[in-house]
Amino acid sequence: MAEADRSANRPKRGFAAMDRETQKSIASKGGRSVPVEKRSFSRNRQLASEAGRKGGQR
Repeated sequence: MAEADRSANRPKRGFAAMDRETQKSIASKGGRSVPVEKRSFSRNRQLASEAGRKGGQR
């Protein structure tokens, strides 16, 4: 059975299940949840670089 056939029978979940206005409201908030003064990676390249090197280390 093709992927399109299987997905046609499933109900929508999460973001896809929301109406357009709700999606638009949530999407418009992107990037605003953290105050500018706390966005350290955009202001400190060295800190961002160090965090990137750490990656998935434990």
